Amino acid sequence: MGISARDIRQVLIERGDPGYEKARASMAANECASSRRPDVIVQAACVEEVREAVALARAHRMKVAVRAGEHGWGGAPLRDGGMLIDLSRLRACSVENGAATVQPGVSCQDLTRALAERDHAFPVAHRGSVALSGFVLGGGIGWNSRAWGPACASVEAIEAVTATGEIVRCSDHENPGLLWAARGGGPGFFAAVTSFRLRLRHLPPAIMTTRYVFPLADIEDVAYWTDEITAAVPANVELSVALTTADGGEGGQGGPPPKVVVVTATVFSCAWNDAIRCLEPLRECPFAGRALIRQVDQPTPFAVLFTGADALWPCGRRTAADSLWLNGGFSGVLPGIARHVEYAPSPESIVVAEPAPGGPAYAPVPEMAFSPLGRIRLSCYATWEDRSADGANLAWLRELAATAEPQAAGRYVAETDLSAEPQRARRSFTPSAWERFQDLRARYDPDGVFETYPQR
Repeated sequence: MGISARDIRQVLIERGDPGYEKARASMAANECASSRRPDVIVQAACVEEVREAVALARAHRMKVAVRAGEHGWGGAPLRDGGMLIDLSRLRACSVENGAATVQPGVSCQDLTRALAERDHAFPVAHRGSVALSGFVLGGGIGWNSRAWGPACASVEAIEAVTATGEIVRCSDHENPGLLWAARGGGPGFFAAVTSFRLRLRHLPPAIMTTRYVFPLADIEDVAYWTDEITAAVPANVELSVALTTADGGEGGQGGPPPKVVVVTATVFSCAWNDAIRCLEPLRECPFAGRALIRQVDQPTPFAVLFTGADALWPCGRRTAADSLWLNGGFSGVLPGIARHVEYAPSPESIVVAEPAPGGPAYAPVPEMAFSPLGRIRLSCYATWEDRSADGANLAWLRELAATAEPQAAGRYVAETDLSAEPQRARRSFTPSAWERFQDLRARYDPDGVFETYPQR
């Protein structure tokens, strides 16, 4: 295409240039999205280069997609054609007065490490390798979100490059509509965020985990029990139920590893004795003797939390995901989908159910596009290696999600395949939030410079 720009020529790669394929391949954490080819990739190293890139794309009538790192199983930022602006090199982070100013390429693990040095914390993603930007823009359901709320609720301000190439600051007093949309708008957000100002929390000195692993055949009892303990534990206890394949230490005795159901509760507390008290309902499991593994009141630093979560989703895999909001309880959905997990084509596939995030500890809850539409979030992940198995794994995922669909109140915009059907993006928001988001897009990006939600 012969595109050139004096200020960004060192960071712009066109299709056909040396290094294009290597750069393009590095843009997709999910192998399923790795075949998509933007016309131009801009690996920006500063805010001015982002501004120049947007202006260049606008001048050449190119659609712009933005990514900052590993997040989003659908690989939404990697599109065919247009310009992809990669923000992963923007990694500055500063902390002062109970807040952090963080650029989009900072990983959740690096942010957690920087905050811990000052006894601060933030509801970061469960996987440490995830970059902050995509996580927060998608809403950000992270660690301790029942107590701290979704990550986007703790965004006080952003700096962004708009469709006109203007660098703007957005807060509750400056460009509040753009800030509202950035709090959970997901991959359809219509600007390039170059920094976030985050409200921080005090780092809980006592983080403790209790974990049970049961045979999948016990799913009905486990699901009813989980409903009971969800009502019994305080909001600072994070609960999850995973239906997955046992690892080497979870009951396999020859042959393929068995399918299991794993109940995990992690408390974030001010003191160890309080943490033990918060987890008390889990010590009273009426069928604890049937557990393949029972780990009670285990101290669990943040670094260990990341290690456990990262192991569930290995890098370099082909992955498809769907995430639904449900209005029922665990017992209303998990027994019905257990049979699908039993016959999953890939042993790496997993289903996770967890209570919806609560409100942040400070009041009032800020205005935000993010829409938690149900009491439980059900996240389904098909993960496999061989391209020839695409059809079987995708069919499995769709059949599993269809089983839960009658109870679904909507989708979670950050972790559903938005290209699967035209209405999925709309169904990720309340009707009023969707309407406001479209109005703001028309105001800030009337010419459609930024890519909208993926379509078929």
